[in-house]
Amino acid sequence: MHIMEGFLDPIWCAVWFVIAIPFVALGAKKVIELVREHPEQKMTVALAGAFIFLLSSLKLPSVTGSSSHPTGTGFSAALYGVSVTAFLATIVLIFQALLLAHGGLTTLGANICSMGIIGPFFGVLIWKAMMKGGVSMPISLGITALIADWMTYVVTAFQMTLNHGQSIEAFVNFLSNYALTQIPLSVVECILFYMFGIYLMRNKPEIFDIAGEIAAKAAAKEA
Repeated sequence: MHIMEGFLDPIWCAVWFVIAIPFVALGAKKVIELVREHPEQKMTVALAGAFIFLLSSLKLPSVTGSSSHPTGTGFSAALYGVSVTAFLATIVLIFQALLLAHGGLTTLGANICSMGIIGPFFGVLIWKAMMKGGVSMPISLGITALIADWMTYVVTAFQMTLNHGQSIEAFVNFLSNYALTQIPLSVVECILFYMFGIYLMRNKPEIFDIAGEIAAKAAAKEA
């Protein structure tokens, strides 16, 4: 999914940067407040970031100029929402671009928008809907990871289309090429987070309650 250095025109690099900056800034603010007011959450935030780093580093070749891999954003999206996930994804993407030759600095804004913002946004929608509907936490977490993953690649295909094709046919071609690797990868990621959800239910059932209380207090404070 990471779009490589030099594969987007400067205008699109700028557009995606402008879109990404407010989310990342808000996420940084929320993380600082979170660890200051709830220091016990430091390890959980670090774990959410570690999932993003480890899973998104497992790349496979895909459409020219990008790659396929799990995103690992489902856990962070479910616990902390979009802005915190955007901030954590930004740290991961910068590290990967500088040290692992994975992604790029000029395409950083585009990669943040797809993997750190829009994919997790749809994941959050699914998470809230499933939890409200009484679906079990492990299943909800697995499906959240799946949807966040899929939507990340839909957005990446859209970004590549805007830059290179600007047609429905080009979008379908990018999307179908991603699907060859991304559908099986996202299913594996879904199963992984489902199993992790079972572990949490048995050993740390309070983790989502705590995160929910923190989010509710933050929303009340902003209101």
